[in-house]
Amino acid sequence: MNATPQVLAVLDEVLASAAPGERGALWRLVEQGRELDANVVRLPPGADVGEHQEDVLDVLLVVLAGTGSLRTGAGDTLSLVPTTVTWLPRTSRRSLEAGPEGLAYITVHRRRPGLAVKPAVRAPAYEGGEAPCMLDLVCPECGRLSADRAPKFCSACGEAFPKR
Repeated sequence: MNATPQVLAVLDEVLASAAPGERGALWRLVEQGRELDANVVRLPPGADVGEHQEDVLDVLLVVLAGTGSLRTGAGDTLSLVPTTVTWLPRTSRRSLEAGPEGLAYITVHRRRPGLAVKPAVRAPAYEGGEAPCMLDLVCPECGRLSADRAPKFCSACGEAFPKR
C-alpha cells in the first residue's frame, strides 16, 4: 500500500496562533510510520536555548520568523534571519538566542531512536542507599536527559518540562 502525501500544517497559521511570549514547540510531526521528526519552535525576545550537543543526529534548522544568533562550540556566531537554513551536524556544540522580535524556526532530523536514559556524565559512586532518581530530568517529548538540575525547557527540542 502506498502512502498518500498530505498537508500537515500551514506554518503562518501555526505561528499566528501562538500566544504572545509563548515558548517551546508549537507544532510537531506525529504521523505514524514516519522516518523524520520535525518541530516548529518559538523563542520569545531575548530567550535562549543553552549550549548543548546532539550526539546521534544531524539537524536542519530553518528560520521561519524573527531573528537570532547561533553560537557554535568554536565560538563563532551565526546570524539567523528568516529563510536561513543551517545544518547542525551531529556532535556539534551550539546555543541559540532570540533577537528583539523573537525567533521561530523548524527543526528536521531523522527520527530519534527509542528512549535511552543515560546520565550526561558518569555519576559518582554512592556508598549506601540508592542512587538518586533522574526521571524528572528526562524530556517528556524527546527523551533527552537535561544537565540542568531544575530544567524548565529541553535544550534539544524546546519542550517545556512539567511543573514541579
